[in-house]
Amino acid sequence: MVGPVGGMEVDVGPFGGLREQLLGAAERFGAGPVAEILGGLVEDVDRALREPLEIFPVCHHSPSSATAMARRLREKRPKVVYLELCEDMRPLLDELHNCTLPVALQAFATDLDGFPADWAPLSVVAPITEASAEYQAISYALTTPGVELVLVDRSTDHVFQWEPRGGDDEAAGKGKGKGEGEGEGEEAGLHGDAVGVEIGDLRPRFAELEEHLLHHGKVRHWSEWWDQYVEQPLIDADHDTYRQVLVLIGSLFRRLRPEGSARTTVDEDRERYMWTRMREHLASSGADPADCLYVCGAFHAASRVEEFGLHGATGSFEITPSTATSWQYGLIPSSHSAIEAQFGLAPGSVSIAAATWTKALRRSGLKPFRLGGARTRKTLAKSARPPAEPVPVTDRLSGFLTTAPAPDGLDEQELLGWCVDIVRLARKNGYASSTADAIAVYETSILLAGVRGRRRPTPYDFQDAAVTCIEKDAVPGRRDIARLCEILLGGDRVGEVGYDALPPLARDVLDRLAPLGLDLEKRTIQRALLDLDTDPRLRPCSDLLWILRRLLPDDVVRPIMGSRRLGERAIQESWDLAIGRNMRAVVELGYEGVTLEQVLEQRLRKAVHGPRATAATALAAVEDSLLYLGGRRFTDELGARAVELLAAERTVDDAPEVLRRIRRLLTHYQATAPELPEWCRAFVAAGYAHYCTLLPTAFTDDATGVRQVAAMLGFLLGMESLALSLGCDHTQLELAVQQSHPESPAKVALLWAAQTQLGLLPLDELRRRCDELLDNPLVVPSFPLYLSGFVQALEPAPALASLVVEILSKAFARLPDSVLLPWLPKLITTLKDHAAEMVPVLIREAGRTFPATLPALDSWVPPWSAPTSPAAPTAPVPDGGPAGALLASHPATCDAVAALLGLPPDWPTPAATAPGAAPG
Repeated sequence: MVGPVGGMEVDVGPFGGLREQLLGAAERFGAGPVAEILGGLVEDVDRALREPLEIFPVCHHSPSSATAMARRLREKRPKVVYLELCEDMRPLLDELHNCTLPVALQAFATDLDGFPADWAPLSVVAPITEASAEYQAISYALTTPGVELVLVDRSTDHVFQWEPRGGDDEAAGKGKGKGEGEGEGEEAGLHGDAVGVEIGDLRPRFAELEEHLLHHGKVRHWSEWWDQYVEQPLIDADHDTYRQVLVLIGSLFRRLRPEGSARTTVDEDRERYMWTRMREHLASSGADPADCLYVCGAFHAASRVEEFGLHGATGSFEITPSTATSWQYGLIPSSHSAIEAQFGLAPGSVSIAAATWTKALRRSGLKPFRLGGARTRKTLAKSARPPAEPVPVTDRLSGFLTTAPAPDGLDEQELLGWCVDIVRLARKNGYASSTADAIAVYETSILLAGVRGRRRPTPYDFQDAAVTCIEKDAVPGRRDIARLCEILLGGDRVGEVGYDALPPLARDVLDRLAPLGLDLEKRTIQRALLDLDTDPRLRPCSDLLWILRRLLPDDVVRPIMGSRRLGERAIQESWDLAIGRNMRAVVELGYEGVTLEQVLEQRLRKAVHGPRATAATALAAVEDSLLYLGGRRFTDELGARAVELLAAERTVDDAPEVLRRIRRLLTHYQATAPELPEWCRAFVAAGYAHYCTLLPTAFTDDATGVRQVAAMLGFLLGMESLALSLGCDHTQLELAVQQSHPESPAKVALLWAAQTQLGLLPLDELRRRCDELLDNPLVVPSFPLYLSGFVQALEPAPALASLVVEILSKAFARLPDSVLLPWLPKLITTLKDHAAEMVPVLIREAGRTFPATLPALDSWVPPWSAPTSPAAPTAPVPDGGPAGALLASHPATCDAVAALLGLPPDWPTPAATAPGAAPG
């Protein structure tokens, strides 16, 4: 039949009558775009059905698509199945027979080449459920001899090549957003932040249309509308009707999408990519298109690109080469909740689809395809029959669109079973439900279905009725009624990746933890008790668990008893293990190496050679290598890198972390090794020179905190003896201190403490300066800042603890409340942040200074407030002999020692020289 389209005569084939009806309806609307859209729908359906290579349109996780696929595969017996799935994931499909669905195919990359660095890591997942058309096609191809399965969609590398960069378009971040229902619970996060790839995303991207459909369909969300108006009418439809309806829906949603959007551009490129790959395969293999089947989303079946079809344009689309990014592939567990959360489906919709699929199989007697192994292959080989002859295309759309679906009466037995089971589940989860609630849910379900114009209650009506009749103000357990309905109607099935389908690293982990005697593939949290002295065979398990703790999230392996630090050796350990629940994380470790030790070594090496690596980062890597790997060569390599990073640093922001870690490492080596490693010696020498150089600038730089300066002084003063033995010069430190002229009160106090520690400032002079600060009313408001500096000075000069206790006591006694109270929170915060270093020193000194009992406190007089007794008359000093005369003649050395000890350099008058004695 021929009809006019835009002034041209177009052959519309068997759908001419339908087209005339639609154009007549459009004329009554009186809108030009409506006529164009309605006429275009028929053209798209006719074009897809005329294609010599049979196109099978599907919708993701659709039971009607799955049943139609199973029927068509048994009728047609195609020899080649083209599937819309990332072409580089093909090797993973052979491992599906080792898994329990749902699982997800995953491509993962951490080392990027050609993509922005902040995109790392890249992850793409393609979830597969048993109630899906793609699983039926995969199972048929893998279990039928002589059938080739070809994946024709863009590779995972092209997924990110075509991803918008820096825009807010809806295509950016596809698969990461949540739509109708926010995923809840731990199962919703099984896919993480991976980009999702699936077959047949059928949802109108026209907000007004979707809102209109939901309102007039009296449903809450799109998943419920789709189930009622598409899934149920098509679940028992014949093949031709199914194909025509799906292509019609895909064409409608395609034509309603805004033109020129980035998402449309990407989808059209995907269609060009797939048709290019199929033509290439047909040309190279010589396969007959009549023996092939192309499985794709209904949206792509209604494609209008020039490259569409076997006779489409050739050479107009060029497939760009892949980047140098190294991709790793594997299978990870998935769940219904994870699929719903990632693809914006309503909670429970995938479980309801699975229940609908099971019911349809039971009602129709259809035998689905399942992966089973060699026995299944043999059975299918015997039952294979020649493909059916092609049947001319006839118009099934007109009858489907104009005929009301056959009434489906109330299935009382099914609804009664639901009502009884939901009451039973509610009781188990703490609800005070009874038989009366079951009756109420039954009647309310029928009532809601009638209000919404349905002859029988759907699972969504039943769920609403159960929530209305049973849900209380508070949820007594972990699950609410809506969640219990999802469990009842299909359950949140969680897939498992079999041992043989795991990467080598994951299998190695399970093998090495076998002595624990636990089934680590279970999804429950299991407690492992390790008595390492009684059973030394468990010590390798302990080492492995600590490495897992270092590499994986905190909830995978969690120590209950035991720790691992330098210088410690646990006798017993207790662990909570949830490896089976977090198998995805273990699988992703397998993309980085063959063993955990290799992965940890690679990560440590990457951390110390990264663009943001610091000396503190390298020292942390050294410590981790000592704790988990124990290899001297690799540890020395990391230590040498720490020396390079320290010498190259131009700031001292990480000085506290550097000081803390190098102290711990030096203590470890001094206790366990006959001598320090060469890199430790080099680090101390380089750090001494480095911090001496930066000290004057750090004292005056407002951007450098007091804690950083105190840590620098702690490094210089605490390791001075070791640094001097390695060839450093003490004069360099004295010059650095003398060249420092801070203005901040806290840093001034730090400088005074350093000068006192070096003997450049007597202790009495420092005490006198502090007293002058307290006596000066202009300085009293800022005195707490000086105190903060003195508290920080305990790091480089712990010998000043008595003076710090004295200054703190005077401050609390003499400072007014208006000055003291605002400062106390800062003091408490400072002591809390550095409790391990400062608080013990202060407490010990305070314990020596203050009385131990309360009665003694009443009569106690602080030593700094006690009156000084008059000096006793000095006794005649005996003659010191030749040594005394020599010292008196050259007093500089004794004066320097007296000044260092804080004593006045008084020299007694020497006694008269005896007659006849030789002069000194």
